[in-house]
Amino acid sequence: MLLINFAHPLTDAQFSQVVTIVDETPQLCFVDTQVSRMRPLAEVAYDLVESVGLKTADWQTVPIIINPPGLAPLALAVIAELHGRSGYFLPIINMRPVPNTTPTVFEVAEICNLDAIRQVARTRRIPKL
Repeated sequence: MLLINFAHPLTDAQFSQVVTIVDETPQLCFVDTQVSRMRPLAEVAYDLVESVGLKTADWQTVPIIINPPGLAPLALAVIAELHGRSGYFLPIINMRPVPNTTPTVFEVAEICNLDAIRQVARTRRIPKL
């Protein structure tokens, strides 16, 4: 399993939470997402995903979890690029702030299966009468 981190580096505690949730220790790939906002998002997303270095078949066969970029438009563009390569929506880490912490501390809330969300949403295509 491969965990591709397009966000802030994970703390040891956050990585341990991922390990507990998925019940294995994924290989970690950190991608620096400090990018120019003056470039088109499609180009930036392509460059970020390309920097991971996986072969074409790997995107379709290696189990992958994504920690998406914090910048929403970039996260969406990266997810679109990844979907094009893998053929489905990859699962993502959902981070949440821990209540009453100063400075704010984030924890792994869940591994969110985007493809499962999509499949359920497809059932809502049927018009309501």
